[in-house]
Amino acid sequence: MTHMKTLAAVVALTAISMPAPPPADQPAASSTVVLENASVRAYRTMADALTRVPHGPGVVVWLETSLPDKDVRVLWMDDVAAPPVLAALSGPVVVVQPLRRPAAAAPQPPPESSRGNAEFAGMSFVPVFENGRVSVRRAHMDVDARESFHTHGADIVVVHVSGGEIEDTSNGKTVVNRWKPGDVEFEARGSSHSARNVGQPISVVLVELKP
Repeated sequence: MTHMKTLAAVVALTAISMPAPPPADQPAASSTVVLENASVRAYRTMADALTRVPHGPGVVVWLETSLPDKDVRVLWMDDVAAPPVLAALSGPVVVVQPLRRPAAAAPQPPPESSRGNAEFAGMSFVPVFENGRVSVRRAHMDVDARESFHTHGADIVVVHVSGGEIEDTSNGKTVVNRWKPGDVEFEARGSSHSARNVGQPISVVLVELKP
């Protein structure tokens, strides 16, 4: 009987001292949320920790690349917490998860300026994939590359792979943003700006969210 009481006390003490698991809709402790709004959430983590992140569809962008023209691994996963078996599932990644579609259609912004309607000097765009939720492209900006003033026709998540310095002009104000690999920015549907690369060559992944 004494042995049973001792065992029960140990079990009770263990239950008290064990930390509560994180909520199911929150990233694991090894993940860092870098963007979150009503439409999208993005966070940095490690590829071998994907099984511990929140379940749901999303885009996974690997950050390790040594040259601007080297292919960046970008995958769509129907469930980022249940990744496919890959030969080298490792390295730092950014995960972009569309959260929900708007309940009602928002007023349409002016059509987005395309590469044929506005000057995109020193820039290249390579389609990666497209589905019902997102359209993904890789983009590269040479030194002194420029985007003329244009308006975005969709919400866009920019994942910085290389990092760099971009001079951005919006609403009459000009600032220089210094981005690091793994940084994420959100360009809202209907927003307008121009941009210029004022540093080293820059590689990014553009995730356009579909309504």
